[in-house]
Amino acid sequence: MKLSVAFALAGLCLGGWAFGDLALAADVAPAAAFGVREYVHQISLSPDGKQAAMVTPSAGRGYQLVILDLTGAKEPRAILASSGDPERLTRCNWSTETRLVCQIYVVLKGEQGRLGFTRLIAINSDGGPLKVLSAQTNERSLRMSQNGGAIIDWATDYAPGGVLMTRDYVPERSTGTHLANEEDGLGVDRVDTVTLARQPVERPNPNAVEYIGDGRGVVRIMGVRPKRSTGYASDTIQYYYRAADKRDWRPLGQLTVGSNGYSGFDPYAVDPQLNVVYGFDGQDGRRALFKVALDDTLKRELVLARPDVDVAGVVRIGRQQRVVGASFVTDRRETEFFDPELRKLGTALGKALPGRLVTFVDASVDESKLLLFAGSDSDPGIYYLFDKKTRRMEELIPARPQLLSFKLATVKAVTYPAADGTQIPAYLTLPAGSDGKNLPAIVMPHGGPSARDEWGFDWLAQFFAHQGYAVLQPNYRGSAGYGADWFQKNGFQSWRTAIGDVNDGGRWLQAQGIAKPGKLAIVGWSYGGYAALQSAVLDPDLFKAVVAIAPVTDLETLRSEHLDFVDYPQVSAFIGKGPHVTEGSPAQNATAIKAPVLLFHGDLDANVGIGESRLMERKLKSAGRSVELIEFKGLDHQLADDAARTQMLGKADAFLKTALGL
Repeated sequence: MKLSVAFALAGLCLGGWAFGDLALAADVAPAAAFGVREYVHQISLSPDGKQAAMVTPSAGRGYQLVILDLTGAKEPRAILASSGDPERLTRCNWSTETRLVCQIYVVLKGEQGRLGFTRLIAINSDGGPLKVLSAQTNERSLRMSQNGGAIIDWATDYAPGGVLMTRDYVPERSTGTHLANEEDGLGVDRVDTVTLARQPVERPNPNAVEYIGDGRGVVRIMGVRPKRSTGYASDTIQYYYRAADKRDWRPLGQLTVGSNGYSGFDPYAVDPQLNVVYGFDGQDGRRALFKVALDDTLKRELVLARPDVDVAGVVRIGRQQRVVGASFVTDRRETEFFDPELRKLGTALGKALPGRLVTFVDASVDESKLLLFAGSDSDPGIYYLFDKKTRRMEELIPARPQLLSFKLATVKAVTYPAADGTQIPAYLTLPAGSDGKNLPAIVMPHGGPSARDEWGFDWLAQFFAHQGYAVLQPNYRGSAGYGADWFQKNGFQSWRTAIGDVNDGGRWLQAQGIAKPGKLAIVGWSYGGYAALQSAVLDPDLFKAVVAIAPVTDLETLRSEHLDFVDYPQVSAFIGKGPHVTEGSPAQNATAIKAPVLLFHGDLDANVGIGESRLMERKLKSAGRSVELIEFKGLDHQLADDAARTQMLGKADAFLKTALGL
């Protein structure tokens, strides 16, 4: 089946590229279609732009690495697979034209609870020899290593396939000799991904937490976070820089972690040509982008700031990951390009793909070929290959081919008044073809709470809209992206404001005639699940059904889950002390909840322990309330399993229909 339509507009030519029949039959149950994970989990372009490596889901909870020959000479081929039970293939990037570096992620149960581990491996694009890049521990190691390292620079002159890679140095006990390794902490090695030859570039610092390369094989930034006498991490990260062609470290600035976020300069990317580091800091109560000269002057310049929203992130491109722009989110995400050529191209792409947001995903080493993604609210998106020389753009693969036969809903940015008159930004998704009146409705608060929803495709909201529900996604106070005043003390310490805003969203749906009387429910994931439960504590009569996925249910339990981890002081400060800890914990106020509750949770969730849902279930049952907990064995916070997500969607839809009398 051809997945493309040829057309020309704004000087761009789009052509077709075939990739088999990936769409599901039209009669497939919606829960199965929407529950299937995104087909393109991650994708990267080879240095010559002739191949793409795509991590895609396989049966159940597995993932596989598929190599696409973009010249059309070879059929797509899978060369590597992971079962997802427990190992998970998360991403793969090219180190040479024929060699890839992939990350494996595993969550295991240990003495300290659920622990996540990463490891890096290298493999040829033809499936040739697989080798482990991460430094290995042994029986003499004095501790385990969760961190398998990360590539911080793909461009080195060490050898073809050479990279700069962080390394967790683990000390070893002596066995009667003087050969024991005493080095401890995070360092950087220059590694040949083909031969595995490695050379230390930065000796380990026991307090180092971050290194940033310049895209040319030189480490220019180091972040150091001292430990307290208790072994917990301190609240400050001290950053250091290297001047060009120098080896000594010089102070750059300090980043402080507080209960309401970060303060101070947070470096992100080095531009070696300008000899600056780009990073974020506060500006008039909002997050802004700055650049700081990496010399004795430390000259600081404002690059981009907004009076209404935070600057969301930097846009980087190519093998050297050079900074070419920055993005921010108002009603929709927008990009301001610093690179004149890409600014012109971005404008042309916007005309060629009207109504869709275009993202630069990857580029060939000379940036003559670009890997792009374009999608919208009602379009899950398509990946494209753009050739600058020919001005031709070809469709590669849709992100969710299983939804090609479904009519999807549009999403509209709206605002509604909170009880104190504050206008709350939100997104409203209405069933396709609906007049938007007298519908069963769902309020769906986002997770985080240090996050925000934005315009675009959302598989969970789209599923419920397909089933006939109006869905409101509020960016309640406590959300990130709108500045410090909007964030307040965070969504836990300021829970009354955050949950009040969520509930006011439900009242607005009713007042506007969108929600049919008595047919209002709330659904949330993670902090959104917490908000769903706590909303029923704050106003027991508003929502007639509650669905909470991987929810926080007890703030003191959440605090205790971090006792054995270095971030305990920061998590504890984020939660805070005082009456709000009990008053803001749905498990401690279960007797106030009247609506039936449906809970979903993975038993390997390392973000929010499954014990929180089990506690909620016990408390609700003791209070004589209606509750059901569905546990997924071997899954973490994301529930990244097609069968589990299909079951969750089907079960939630049936639960809501029963509870709302539909």
